[in-house]
Amino acid sequence: MEQKQITATYAEAVKAIKEAILESRYRAARLVNKEVLALYYAIGGYISVQSRSARWGSNAIGTISELLQQELPGLRGFSETSIKRMRIFYEAWCGMFENRPLSADDLQNSIIPVGDKGHIEIRPLTTDELPPDTLDAFLAVGFTNHYEILAQKKDVEQRLFYIVNCATGFWNGDKLKYYMKDDLFGKRGNMPNNFATTIANVDLRSKALRSFKDEYLLDFVNIEDPDETDERVIEQQIVHNIKNFIMALGSDFSFMGNQYRLVVSEKEYFIDLLFFNRRLQALIAIELKRGEFKPEYAGKLNFYLSALDEYVKLPHENPSIGIILCKDRDSKTVEFAFRDINKPMGVATYRTSSELPKEYQGILPEPEELRKLM
Repeated sequence: MEQKQITATYAEAVKAIKEAILESRYRAARLVNKEVLALYYAIGGYISVQSRSARWGSNAIGTISELLQQELPGLRGFSETSIKRMRIFYEAWCGMFENRPLSADDLQNSIIPVGDKGHIEIRPLTTDELPPDTLDAFLAVGFTNHYEILAQKKDVEQRLFYIVNCATGFWNGDKLKYYMKDDLFGKRGNMPNNFATTIANVDLRSKALRSFKDEYLLDFVNIEDPDETDERVIEQQIVHNIKNFIMALGSDFSFMGNQYRLVVSEKEYFIDLLFFNRRLQALIAIELKRGEFKPEYAGKLNFYLSALDEYVKLPHENPSIGIILCKDRDSKTVEFAFRDINKPMGVATYRTSSELPKEYQGILPEPEELRKLM
């Protein structure tokens, strides 16, 4: 392609994108999120069609970005990187919103989503492929978080899982990255528990299963030998980093205290950590154990839950739930220990910073930073 032809093609692209931006009131007013996504999706489709059909030369997107800045001084969100992300966003979801995948004919004829004479059509993002609540969540998540999910997760089910949780849990970027790194999708509902026999309400049981993970990443706990460390040391680090621990637990948890005092028949008992979960409308008692799960832990926690239900739980709240958080467990031992227990409880494991695989180590604070924090 000759230089004049390339320049003219880029000018056409800048004109089409500029018109789309002005048409969407992007610069004149703050768009609601679903309108921003529709704009980015439409521009991403235009970029995809043009760039994938070999009509542009090398560094086309970078050149178009620079020309856009000249045409619309002060324009934000249209750097070369951002425009490429719009293309990724479109290509990831065009099969859902166009009800078919992008085909070779589409690329050749430049028909999606470009109208006559190169005009970019900004269409509302609607589809019959998703339930209404999932679509609402999709349209509520910001573009930055959408891109992070697309970059980290290739499976559509996983992408939609994080999108829905991002919307309903009001996750910011840091929370989203944390949960994806910790594989929240893979760990959901896998914690050994007795909910099937102790929670009669089906909806509440389903919520409880989704509220706890099989394993928790406590990357803020930095101890040299977890097996030789007293539970109180781990508890103190959790309390000092309670915001991070709540992030590890998930949304809807509120901290009520550590070494929570119960008095039964004039004797004092202390629960390691006590939380309240808004979605479950229930108290959550967590007992920390530095080693492997032992059957006697279940009996002690059952006693604590009975006392909480008798003396602390409010009339409108659901029965308390207990979690034993330990270093390791044997599934059959847990099964037998829970067999005749009448209070809902589960056993989860945890990992600390000293046990992390290499892929986690780059995101951890340095030991000196942890010491300052604590």
